[in-house]
This record gives sequence, C-alpha cells and structure tokens, in this order.
Amino acid sequence: TVDEIDNHAPLFNDGLGLDSIDALELGLAIRKKYNVKIEAENEEVVKIFSSVATLADYIKTALG
Repeated sequence: TVDEIDNHAPLFNDGLGLDSIDALELGLAIRKKYNVKIEAENEEVVKIFSSVATLADYIKTALG
C-alpha cells in the first residue's frame, strides 16, 4: 500500500524496483498531472528520480 512505501527508498534497483520504462511512464504522468516536464537531458535527472521524496521536492520547486 501507499503507507508502506518509504519516501526515501531508492526508486530503482534494490529499492522499489522500478525500471526505465517505469521512469518514462512516471515522467509522463507527472507532466500530465502537474504540467511539470522533467527533461532526460537534465544533469540532475538521476538525483530527481532517486526517491519519492526527491521527486516530490522537484515537483514542488517547479510549481513554485
């Protein structure tokens, strides 16, 4: 369940186990819901997608 997800756990590999397709789908969902585009060329993209917490922080910052 959502309550069982550690917001600081890694999204990929040994964390929540997401893969590159999941990252693309997540990026598209974020763009659709929040109108926030995360560019693949962004040097910070690995950091942005490192956990639920870092992703949420990026979205909050982008929304101002």
